[in-house]
Amino acid sequence: MYSGADVSVTTHKHNTGFKVTVCVAVPVVNTNIYASLFLWFCPVLCFILMSPANAAMQDGTDTEQTSGNWSWWPSWRPTSMSLLKSAEAKILACLQNDVWSRFVTLPNQNRIWTLKVTNKSARKHKDQATPLVMVHGFGGGVGLWIRNLDALSCSRTVYAFDLLGFGRSSRPSFPSDASLAEEQFITSIEQWRQSLGLERMILLGHSLGGYLATSYTIQYPERVSHLILVDAWGFPERPQPQLQGSGGQGSEVKRVSLPRWVKALASVFSFFNPLAVIRAAGPWGPGLVNRFRPDFKRKFEDLFDDDTMTQYIYHCNAQDPSGEVGFKAMSESLGWAKRPMVQRVLLLPPSMPVSMLYGASSWVDSSTGNIVTQIRGKSPTSVMLIEDASHHVYADQPEEFNRVVESICNTVD
Repeated sequence: MYSGADVSVTTHKHNTGFKVTVCVAVPVVNTNIYASLFLWFCPVLCFILMSPANAAMQDGTDTEQTSGNWSWWPSWRPTSMSLLKSAEAKILACLQNDVWSRFVTLPNQNRIWTLKVTNKSARKHKDQATPLVMVHGFGGGVGLWIRNLDALSCSRTVYAFDLLGFGRSSRPSFPSDASLAEEQFITSIEQWRQSLGLERMILLGHSLGGYLATSYTIQYPERVSHLILVDAWGFPERPQPQLQGSGGQGSEVKRVSLPRWVKALASVFSFFNPLAVIRAAGPWGPGLVNRFRPDFKRKFEDLFDDDTMTQYIYHCNAQDPSGEVGFKAMSESLGWAKRPMVQRVLLLPPSMPVSMLYGASSWVDSSTGNIVTQIRGKSPTSVMLIEDASHHVYADQPEEFNRVVESICNTVD
C-alpha cells in the first residue's frame, strides 16, 4: 500500500467488450504532503546516491575512477583537490604572521596537511612556550581557524592540521567498527606528532576534534599539557526513554512519536554518509551549501564579501568521503556517539587540566561540562560559556574566544 496516498479506481470498457479496471495511487495533498513528496523523491535520490559514482561513499574508495557508460560522471560534481587548494589559499592569504605549510607524511604514506603559524617578533619567547595544536570538527579544515591563528600565535607557535580523511589530507578507507575507526584517527594524530618532533602540546579540539583530542589525551597523556575542548561532540550518552508514572510495575515507557515520513527518511539516510547529499546534488552542491549554511558566510563577512568560505566548505566535503565514513562508524542515530566520551573521562590522568568551552546558543548541551566536572572530582576542570556564540564559537565570537584560549595557554607556561 502507498502511505499518504489514495487509490483511484477507474473502469474502462475496451472495444473488445472486456472491462478493464485501472488502479492509480493519487497522493493526498493535506497534512501528509511531506510523506507524499518523500515517496516520490526517495527513489530518485536513492538512485543518485547508489550510482557507481557515489558507491564509494560506502567504502571510501576513489570515485574518480569510473568507466564505461558512467565515464562522464566525475564532471557532475564541480570540485577537485585543486579547487580546494585555491579556496584555502584565498583564506590563508589573510594571515599576517608567518605561515609554514606542507604535507606531513606518515609511516603508512598517508599525508596530513599541516599549518605552522609563528610570529617573528616574539620568536625568542615562542621557542620556550608550549605549542598550541588545533583540531577542527566534522566537515571542517584548517581554513576555518582563519580568525584565530594570528591572535593565538602571538606568544607561541600554533599548529593546525586537516584530520585524516578531511580537507586536503589523505582520504584512506576507514573500518566500520567504532573503536577501530576512532583508533585510526588517534594513530594518525600520534604519528603526525612524532613526525614533527613535538614533545608536549596544548591540545585544542572543536566538536569531533574535541572528541578525538580527548581520546588522544587518554592514550598519550604525557604529550598533552592542557586539554581544551570547544563545544565537543560525542560526550553525553544517548538519552533513554523516560518512564511515565512512579516507577513501579505499572509504569509505561514514554516515547516520542515521530511522523512516519520522518522515520522513513531517517531509515533511508542511515545507509548513506552524512554529507552524501552534497555530492549527490552535483552542480547544485555549492548552492545547497549557500542555501542551508548561510551562517558560514555571515561569520566571516568582515574578511570576505563573496562565497569564499562556503566554497571552501563545499570543496572540503564534496571530495570522496573518508573521514566522513569514519565519523559515521563512530556515531549512531542523529549523531550520538556509539562510545560516549563521558564514560571514559575518568581515564584521563587526575592531574590533567581540562577546559571546556561552550557557545551559550549552541545545540551542544553545556550541562555535559558540569557532568564531566563532577566525574573528575578534584581534578582541574573548568567550564566556560561564551555569550552570543553558537556551535562555531571560534568564528561567532573570535575576540572573546582568542582571549579565553590565550589566557588558558598562559597558565601552562
